[in-house]
Amino acid sequence: MRILVSGGLGFIGSHTVVELINHHHEVVIIDNFYNSQLSTLYKIERITGKKPAFYEVDATNLETLENVFQRYDFDGIIHFAGYKAVGESVKKPLDYYFNNLVSTMNLARLAIENKVPKFIFSSSATVYGDGVSPFNETMELLERTNPYGETKAMSERILTDTVKANPNFNVVLLRYFNPIGAHPSGLIGEVPNGTPNNLMPYVTQVAKGIREKLFVFGNDYDTIDGTGVRDYIHVVDLAKGHVAALEAKIVGVEAINLGTGKGTSVLEIIQAFEHANNIRIPYEIVDRRPGDIATSFADTTKAKRLLNWEAKLSILDMVRDAWNFEKNL
Repeated sequence: MRILVSGGLGFIGSHTVVELINHHHEVVIIDNFYNSQLSTLYKIERITGKKPAFYEVDATNLETLENVFQRYDFDGIIHFAGYKAVGESVKKPLDYYFNNLVSTMNLARLAIENKVPKFIFSSSATVYGDGVSPFNETMELLERTNPYGETKAMSERILTDTVKANPNFNVVLLRYFNPIGAHPSGLIGEVPNGTPNNLMPYVTQVAKGIREKLFVFGNDYDTIDGTGVRDYIHVVDLAKGHVAALEAKIVGVEAINLGTGKGTSVLEIIQAFEHANNIRIPYEIVDRRPGDIATSFADTTKAKRLLNWEAKLSILDMVRDAWNFEKNL
């Protein structure tokens, strides 16, 4: 299949492009470098032996997006191009609503106009709000605790309504939990612009000496050690989940969790990193972040049933691969 990947040079997008090429799909990438680098394109080529077509396009710009659709007939779209930091979304809600909703609407509009039958949407476990884990896809979505999560829930509603009005349009809403790690080659991984908003790149930057210490946001949650518990999933497993969603015969719209089904606390991640890499990570406990919840992990039954997919890689694999990538930067 020929697949358009928006945000295909970002963290999850680049790993998914690698897996798509490994599965013999043709890939066309669009990206605006908001949180990515052109060098990733050449690293994808080094890993796979193939250089995907690439266009510097902002998915909120309908006109430049249309130019790409005029060049190609696509069999599917995987839409990653969204802003993704919970804390930042609380500070910049308008930026998040505009970018995340308009990009989704533009791509869905062009998919329908150009009869693209498959649309894989990069959603998030944040759509579940402050509910009780394990989260499963039949749960009523509670009020989100941050604008980022709200943009994902609204995008899901937009796409669901669009499927109802367009019976030949099929959408998979992939609600993923907390991707970390990096490609085992050490060539691609998470490279945030500026201060990292996610845990693992912050840990690896502390390990490398770029940052003095890690800030742990809160140790008074009702969890095993007081720190936030998340379902950390290796980004390569997550990427393979996208390929499985693309290749599955999904009709209509389906929301599917991608996670491991297990929760790991922030302190447990630090301890695993120290153990796997023999490096001490100094940290300081600070106040909770606005918008964070105590515990989030997935019920993964549906992914196994519909996609024949499950996560294979361990926390130790994740922290080892993340450090291997950081050392290569």
